[in-house]
Amino acid sequence: MSRVGKKPIPIPGKTKVDFSDRVLRVQGEKGVLTRTLHPDVDVAITDSVLTVAIGCQDKKTRALWGLTRALIANMIHGVSAGFERVLEINGLGYRAELKGDGIELNLGYSHPIQFKLPEGIDAKIEKNIIRLSGIDKELLGFTASSIRRLRPPEPYKGKGVKYAEEHIQRKAGKTAK
Repeated sequence: MSRVGKKPIPIPGKTKVDFSDRVLRVQGEKGVLTRTLHPDVDVAITDSVLTVAIGCQDKKTRALWGLTRALIANMIHGVSAGFERVLEINGLGYRAELKGDGIELNLGYSHPIQFKLPEGIDAKIEKNIIRLSGIDKELLGFTASSIRRLRPPEPYKGKGVKYAEEHIQRKAGKTAK
């Protein structure tokens, strides 16, 4: 049995959840999210609690049970409170600024990089910190990892783009004899 899948999901007061034709629609203060659910997984909405159930107990379906419950919980949290990822830019001359519907990044290459933000993701930049926010946790994480992938942090001087909570294991450089 899935420990995650068994947990009921509380629905906040201003959030509306609708499940019909295998499509779950969650509407809240911040926006609307929809997701098509797997046929083996079923959702029951009673009062202000949502529960996820499965029909059979094979290994694949039990894994889908926990996954579906986590995805639905993220949808409900996203439309009511939202999500945020923070990136730090480290390096001499490395900087970022908002340009239209994207970010222009100077990361030590011979040219600036134009990164277009996807629909539903907002960015705020202050000095060397990029704050990404949105209601879809999956899209937000993908966007943050795409920006980090442009110049991953290197272990010798720590230059590059990293998550704020990430710790870079530093290496010692070459030693002279």
